[in-house]
Amino acid sequence: MDYSVIADSYEKIEATTKRLEMTDYLVDLLSKTPKEVFSKVVYLTQGKLYPDFMGVEMGVAEKLAIRALARASGQSESAILADLQRSGDIGETSEKLLAKRKQSTFFSVKLTVERVYETLDKLAKTQGSGAVDTKLALLSGLLSDATPKEAKWLIRTVTGNLRLGIADMTVLDALAIAYGGGKDARELIERAYNISSDLGRVASVVCEKGLDGIKKFQVMVFEPIRPMLAERLGAPEEILEKFGGKCIAEYKYDGERVQAHKKNGKVVLFSRRLENISDQYPDAVDLIREQVAANEAILEAECVAVDLETGDMRPFQELMHRRRKYGVEAAIEQYPISLFTFDALYVDGKDLTQEAFPLRRKSLEKIIKQSDRIKPATQKLITNPKALEDFFEEAIEEGCEGLMCKSVGKDSVYQAGSRGWLWIKYKRDYRSEMTDTVDLVVVGAFHGRGKRVGTYGALLLATYNEENDTFETVTKCGTGFTDKDLATLRDMMQKHVIPRKNSRVQSMLEADVWFEPAVVLEILGAEITLSPIHMAAMDSIRKGSGLAIRFPRFTGKYRTDKAPEDATTSKEIVEMYRGQLKKIGESTQP
Repeated sequence: MDYSVIADSYEKIEATTKRLEMTDYLVDLLSKTPKEVFSKVVYLTQGKLYPDFMGVEMGVAEKLAIRALARASGQSESAILADLQRSGDIGETSEKLLAKRKQSTFFSVKLTVERVYETLDKLAKTQGSGAVDTKLALLSGLLSDATPKEAKWLIRTVTGNLRLGIADMTVLDALAIAYGGGKDARELIERAYNISSDLGRVASVVCEKGLDGIKKFQVMVFEPIRPMLAERLGAPEEILEKFGGKCIAEYKYDGERVQAHKKNGKVVLFSRRLENISDQYPDAVDLIREQVAANEAILEAECVAVDLETGDMRPFQELMHRRRKYGVEAAIEQYPISLFTFDALYVDGKDLTQEAFPLRRKSLEKIIKQSDRIKPATQKLITNPKALEDFFEEAIEEGCEGLMCKSVGKDSVYQAGSRGWLWIKYKRDYRSEMTDTVDLVVVGAFHGRGKRVGTYGALLLATYNEENDTFETVTKCGTGFTDKDLATLRDMMQKHVIPRKNSRVQSMLEADVWFEPAVVLEILGAEITLSPIHMAAMDSIRKGSGLAIRFPRFTGKYRTDKAPEDATTSKEIVEMYRGQLKKIGESTQP
């Protein structure tokens, strides 16, 4: 398959902001793709070579890409830099400069998807002495044979700035239409993705074996299951009403959520973003290996910093010291952890994700050899609001954030990759006006003035709307940032800058700078109000009005453990708003 077919499709997708058109172009591309390279095309369209949990990154910095472009185009690095400063997009610069390269390549060979993928795979896996020169040769070799349009997409891919605006859900829609007979097949295909986190493998199966192959898709150890998420409510009465008067309440620990996979003595830990974090928690790996009495298992746990001398739990921030490449052994001694397990998703060949929560909990308790360092989360069966409130206070006294309330009904399955009312968070701060933090996605920025010239004066932040897979603006935030934060954010956001509003962003405001939704920040505000200019939960409370957070402040916490789709949802903002009104005796009706 010629790589030009991909480049042509990407051009069409980039040229539209309409989601249905994007899907149509993607369906057309997938329909043209041979089975032999189907998974490769899907991975490349995601801007990667493998699923995230494999940890393979192309690792090409912009500086190296400029050197490769200079070698392929015959232009000087200074000329490339000058044009890049103008365009702000190395892909656009590559296309322009290769269109007027000083000398033609007499022996150029047409680029194929196979060659591009295999070359990028070599590039990603090249390490050690001479790695930079090898990567330079591989990349410049591709660029030398590329057309200007192909070069644009090649260099965007290797630098991690594909900028197509296509989310995984759009790819699932396209797969359902192209190979499942229509969007009705989306749910079945999405289930396969949710239990494997490997869109390329799912695509390959649906292409080669159709829906029959997808129906046989199985949970596999070392392929992380996309985590189930919770809704939130602020009153015991509301929570019990949702659950029909009865639920299991568990301590909600202030730690890092991990998914532990074990097989034949090998253990791998994945973060909630499905990154392999085993190296950060070798002590947790040992606990799972030694104290989980199953040959094969997939468990979920909260990894919590603890004081081993007192048994007291420590703040989440202490775990950040584990996020380092060097000095992990010292961090283990200084910041020890305990594991509080809360779900069993797979045990010795049995997929438990379709089983009710009480059965999963029993399976979990059977295989955990309890100790001070690893144990199931503390829980209690609750049947009345007073009992829930008392257990809540007990959890707070123990150093937890609050409670996670869970359905015990027959339908209390593990909803991989989705949020629902089978799990409900109950935290102390939800009971008062906007004293609880929210996690918002950075989608735009406004230039700074005065002391902030050269940095961002304020950020445009959004909630996630899971119903239509978009990000809806909810506030502008310029408070709480230190000088160091402003410099960090400028550098952090640079690689996410895009020339126009992302197709998944819903905004009435015009930002000075737009970003692809990627970075999540923790924000604390004073209150939630109706807003004619913000898009979060538009028309949910009053026609023509969305919801906005007033007087927002950055808490200093970068939620690197959360994907943008894990951010606070628009629905959650609605529930917080309604809960706030109930406290002051107002009606939620206009």
